Amino acid sequence: MNDSCDILVSGGGIAGLTAAAAFGAAGFSVICVDPAPPVTERDAEGSDLRTTAFLQPARDLLDRAGLWDRLADHAAPLQVMRIIDAGGATPEPRVVRNFDAADISDRPFGWNLPNWLLRREMVARLGDLQTVDFRPGTATVSLFTRMGEARVGLSDGTRVTARLVLAADGRSSPMRDAAGIGIRTTRYGQKALAFAVTHSAPHDNVSTEIHRSGGPFTMVPLPDWQGQPSSAIVWMERGARALDLLRLDDTAFEAAMTERSCALFGPLRLASRRTLWPIISQHAERLTGERLALMAEAAHVVPPIGAQGLNMSLGDLRCLLDLATARPDGLGDSAMLDSYHKARIGDIRMRVRGIDLLNRASMVSARPLRDARAMGLGALYSLPPVRRSLMKMGLGMR
Repeated sequence: MNDSCDILVSGGGIAGLTAAAAFGAAGFSVICVDPAPPVTERDAEGSDLRTTAFLQPARDLLDRAGLWDRLADHAAPLQVMRIIDAGGATPEPRVVRNFDAADISDRPFGWNLPNWLLRREMVARLGDLQTVDFRPGTATVSLFTRMGEARVGLSDGTRVTARLVLAADGRSSPMRDAAGIGIRTTRYGQKALAFAVTHSAPHDNVSTEIHRSGGPFTMVPLPDWQGQPSSAIVWMERGARALDLLRLDDTAFEAAMTERSCALFGPLRLASRRTLWPIISQHAERLTGERLALMAEAAHVVPPIGAQGLNMSLGDLRCLLDLATARPDGLGDSAMLDSYHKARIGDIRMRVRGIDLLNRASMVSARPLRDARAMGLGALYSLPPVRRSLMKMGLGMR
């Protein structure tokens, strides 16, 4: 069986689903495939309990894709980014710095949503688009390209002819491998625990990142859960320590995470199961092949610091969408793909390097290095022009 479309999206994660919605809403015919059906219920087996903070530029893209109206009522705004250094002898705040979105904008930095809910709403949106054919449970298995088209083999025996293949199929991307595009990977020996909590003190729409050693402990606001203030937590630690934490019973784990949070919000209580994720940095040696564009984790992977990961991915998508809509007849040709690579590769490499440095600084365990980190945070914050520039850079604002 042979099918054809303008764009084949390989990957049905959040980035891939957003891409399918955005290109479908723009009038392109899209087939989106993923080997695993999306898990769209919070407590279902295999659900993704991480959250995604969509920064300001992402909201406009979500509007273009027809997604924001579905998501707005579920989103927790992020007005303040609070960075705390707790690297002293005991886990107590010794440097606290607030980065307030009001200093640079009349909107919050962004909006936080659970990943399982994003999948639910995005799949529903694709169902409303006659231009999109979403095929969960189907994988891409082969790629053959010519100057004018790509031919992709699917796991169900179907062959799809497309003008552009969009690889949004993760850090082990089969389409990237099929195109022979190499990657550079950095491993930190870290893992991240991701889960949701409730707490007695309100979060007041403040995202809090606490640095001690092993990696940041980040609390991101969520809507209230069962009448209690709630936050999503990503707790990064060296691998052995993360595994030890995962094995603790709930009572011991709650005590450990309350101590690691410096008890800023009172006692923390688990409001979900715990999940564990490996931490790496990775970037592709190039972003394109013949009739192929890499985006999201197929193109770049960074540690979960500063809400950069998916927002970098949406930067990829925004660039591709602008190029495609400006010159629809050139969809997937060499001129479009060359423009995409040139527009994105510098920013991607800069952010991968920057987040790598931030993660290494957060991992340090020696007291003199932790003291230097605290001094550096205080020095950067004390210079208002530098502080504002860092906030704009983090948002991807020009």
